Amino acid sequence: MKSVMLNFENYIRDNPLKAKSFHPYFEQALNEMIIAGGKRFRPELMLVIVKSLRPDLVEKSFPIGLAIELIHTYSLIHDDLPSLDNASLRRGHPTIHTKYDEVTAILVGDALNTHAFTMIANCDMPDTIKVELIKELTKNAGILGLVLGQAIDCYFENQNLTIEQVIFMHKNKTGKCIAGALKMGCIICQCSKELQLKVYRLGLKVGLLFQIQDDIFDVTKTEAETLKTSNIDTQKNKNTFIKLLGLNETIKYAEELVSDIEKDIQNLDERIRANIEVLFERYIYRHRF
Repeated sequence: MKSVMLNFENYIRDNPLKAKSFHPYFEQALNEMIIAGGKRFRPELMLVIVKSLRPDLVEKSFPIGLAIELIHTYSLIHDDLPSLDNASLRRGHPTIHTKYDEVTAILVGDALNTHAFTMIANCDMPDTIKVELIKELTKNAGILGLVLGQAIDCYFENQNLTIEQVIFMHKNKTGKCIAGALKMGCIICQCSKELQLKVYRLGLKVGLLFQIQDDIFDVTKTEAETLKTSNIDTQKNKNTFIKLLGLNETIKYAEELVSDIEKDIQNLDERIRANIEVLFERYIYRHRF
């Protein structure tokens, strides 16, 4: 996967988003957080499925991977806004609203969100596949997923949720886009509905673990380590696993999820299993370090 992701990164850099006009910096701002990088975990999940099952479609899947990354990046830009988390650092760079202004950050987020679907609509895939990909991305990124989770997260600051409610919030805010990325790989490869459901359920667990790990890092790591503003959740009195369970119990809960994920991986198609194990090595154990 290393060569695939290197080629994907080159694809991103070779295809900057265009917004030619007399605006002095909108196009620069539009590309700033995309070029800044990040883990690229969500597009890599999609690409690992394609590489495993249909390696001939990997390069044709790059626009879809970029679409997934555009949605993720828009959500981070909006998440950092003063009315939400008011963060000043993201991906090791000043956040868009601090470098430019809040209006630019809002509009850049809007632009990345909508352009993601242009990327899919124009990709070199059959129309039936494009429709299914768009349906999957909108479902998980919109009112049935990320946006819903974000709304709950913001509304219930300074209020106490139950652990079940926090799990629901994080599965929507973080889990569904990760699960959807895996499923989109299966859609490209025209996998069975059974396999699509299996990888989606795995993705929900991985997404929940990702959020739990972020809760841990928010109180245990520095900004230099995470490359983003730290300790926001505590400052804003957000509902986190740390707040509900404490650090030690949160780590224990993460380990239980890791065990579930490891079992689920063993039940995957053997062509997928080897590649996804290598990918997950970098991520599902990161709270241990």
